[in-house]
Amino acid sequence: MAGNSRRQGAIRKSKKGPQVGSGGQSRKALQGRGPTPPAEERKGHPAARRAAAAERRASGGSRGSSRAPREAPGADLLVGRNPVAEALAARIPATALYLAHGIEADERITESVRLASGRGIALLEVSRAELDRRTGGIVHQGIALQVPPFAYSSLEDVLAVAADSGTAPLLVALDGVTDPRNLGAIIRSAVAFGADGVVIPERRSAGITPTAWRTSAGMAAHLPVAQVTNLVRALRAAKEAGLFVVGLDADGTTTLDDLELAPEPLVVVVGSEGRGLSRLVGEACDLTVSIPMAAGAESLNASVAVAVTLAEVARRRRTV
Repeated sequence: MAGNSRRQGAIRKSKKGPQVGSGGQSRKALQGRGPTPPAEERKGHPAARRAAAAERRASGGSRGSSRAPREAPGADLLVGRNPVAEALAARIPATALYLAHGIEADERITESVRLASGRGIALLEVSRAELDRRTGGIVHQGIALQVPPFAYSSLEDVLAVAADSGTAPLLVALDGVTDPRNLGAIIRSAVAFGADGVVIPERRSAGITPTAWRTSAGMAAHLPVAQVTNLVRALRAAKEAGLFVVGLDADGTTTLDDLELAPEPLVVVVGSEGRGLSRLVGEACDLTVSIPMAAGAESLNASVAVAVTLAEVARRRRTV
């Protein structure tokens, strides 16, 4: 019957017109192509792309590469020559070091490149416009370090570090300080004047962002920072560990000049510039202290108040 002939090259007639039969040529297609390869070996498959990216990360990068790796979810960019050099020296985890084209190298840039190369961190040279875009337009000084989210310590760990410091423990607690620049400046002062750690609440408070990293000049790499769910409970835990809680308050019950508790184990608590200490935090303090100022002077912001207080505590402890 026409159209059913098994002879090679037979003509099949249909409404679409004569068609040449396959003549058995498609038999190979029925034989299959063997087992399906693993997802990691299938070109274009998401698993294959992830495997290739992991292999590139493992092999590292080289300076002069024009293609930057895609930033990992949740990754932060730490910018500025001092913060980057401090972070690399402290060996905080990092995945890439970005350098702007034509950057004028100084000892901090040279040291950062050396440290990053020694740890196998990818060195990537990008345009200044690209670095501006990645850093959100903040001043980066031609260098940025891609780091994972900041690793906060537990309150128990901070208290343990303070107890093992060999001197009277000294902590700083923040109540409602929402500006990351203030947090960074407080961390920098805390390191400068011998504090053992910083305590911040999880909500309604600044965290360790790239801005805080930069303002601290990298000092966040040298000081444990605890993030707690409830600051009042954290202060009570510090009291149980033998620390006195001193709150900074413009209407304090004593002045910094008369702070006799300075040589003792302390937690210095600072509130927001606007409302100061919250009621419950104020009630949790053993003592509230004001900073003497000239008549008519406005209140100090949080970071300056902490710096003044810690400097005075450090001075008194040196004279004991």
